Amino acid sequence: MNKQIKWFTVLGALAAGTLAANATLKIGDPAPKLQTGSWVQGEPVKEFQKDKAYVVEFWATWCGPCRQSIPHLNETYLKYKDKGLVVIGQNCWEHDEKLVAPFVEKMGDKMTYRVALDDKSSNTNGAMAVHWMQAAGQNGIPTAFIVDKHGTIAWIGHPMGMKEEVLDQVLAGTYDVHKAAVQYEKEHKAMAQMQEFNMLVGKGDYAAANKMVEEISDDNKDNAGLQNELAWQILTDRRIKQRDLALAEKIATRANDAAQGKDPNIIDTLARARFMQGKKDEAIALQEKAINMAESDEQKASLKKSLDEYKNGELTSK
Repeated sequence: MNKQIKWFTVLGALAAGTLAANATLKIGDPAPKLQTGSWVQGEPVKEFQKDKAYVVEFWATWCGPCRQSIPHLNETYLKYKDKGLVVIGQNCWEHDEKLVAPFVEKMGDKMTYRVALDDKSSNTNGAMAVHWMQAAGQNGIPTAFIVDKHGTIAWIGHPMGMKEEVLDQVLAGTYDVHKAAVQYEKEHKAMAQMQEFNMLVGKGDYAAANKMVEEISDDNKDNAGLQNELAWQILTDRRIKQRDLALAEKIATRANDAAQGKDPNIIDTLARARFMQGKKDEAIALQEKAINMAESDEQKASLKKSLDEYKNGELTSK
């Protein structure tokens, strides 16, 4: 079983949900005003102040991934709170808001940042859910928004994918929001294309699917994770009855180049592409390199299994 973390899960997309095609709130836009309900914990925030940056994270008590990410978000808050970062745990889509306060109390020192309910006085879906989540085309939680000191949306994504270097730059006022906005648009487009690609594969229209893959790859040459995902899917998706192995190798090579040959998972993909084209010796050499670069015993074991298959000349795992 391959241990690679899928690009669309980590991104964007450790992405919280599928982006809607008609999203109107994007990176680089002014942050909508705060329209919270009552505050469960911490001092209420009425508006964004220019001397502070904010993380507004949407969550619910019933959401398993939310519960997993809360301690991580709390660690981020504790590290940056004295540097001007305010974290707001914005409850949304809650089935029973009476559960929120006991949940926060039970979390204790694992959830010490501000927590607010949504304002449902004029919309049963909640004002924050509508004007932030729905407007941004975000259909899954947890989802976090970083608001910079100018009141601009600087980042949108899963809180586990929120990099410290982004927060450092946002707090220092050096973050390039325009560049981030361009990249976000590219990722948004790529996710939509990936959906179309999977529909084409499901229909058995492999020629059109391969054309779509080439377009995605050409548009994202520097995105190692995306290139790797594309190549891996061509090589392993059981729905694909006619695999373009040359295309998979081309894309896997792009992924490896973008990663500067330093990602064992990507080298693993390239090795498989070579093996499936009959380049056994090259595949073995690459797989041995990937094993030597692997950081965990679990990863090494997974890569070693593929190496044994290459040496035996037959694939039995996917």
